[in-house]
Amino acid sequence: MNRLKQLRLEKNLLQSDIAKIINKSDRAVGQYERQERDPGSKTWATLADYFGVSLDYLLGKTDIRNINNNDDPLGLEKIGFNINNYTPPTETQKEQIKAMIEIILKDNKKDTQDKK
Repeated sequence: MNRLKQLRLEKNLLQSDIAKIINKSDRAVGQYERQERDPGSKTWATLADYFGVSLDYLLGKTDIRNINNNDDPLGLEKIGFNINNYTPPTETQKEQIKAMIEIILKDNKKDTQDKK
């Protein structure tokens, strides 16, 4: 399943808008969305660039929109984190997270002082 229709709707675009971007007909875009026709690698690449996603995401092979995505500075998507399946941490997990952050902050202070 490709994500062309999903991405198009997220941007409130019509099939005709996509058709203009890739220089194809509205009908062809509909066929691409329904997977009745393959647009070819050049068109897939153009669409991925336009939507700012990886080809694997556009083609439905991964849930990671873009491996170079700056919206995920910790790289959580790479380890399987998905906001749609998020379960808040337990109280114990919150304490563990807090302890890890305190360690990181202490290490960062040491690094800053060592560089002075």
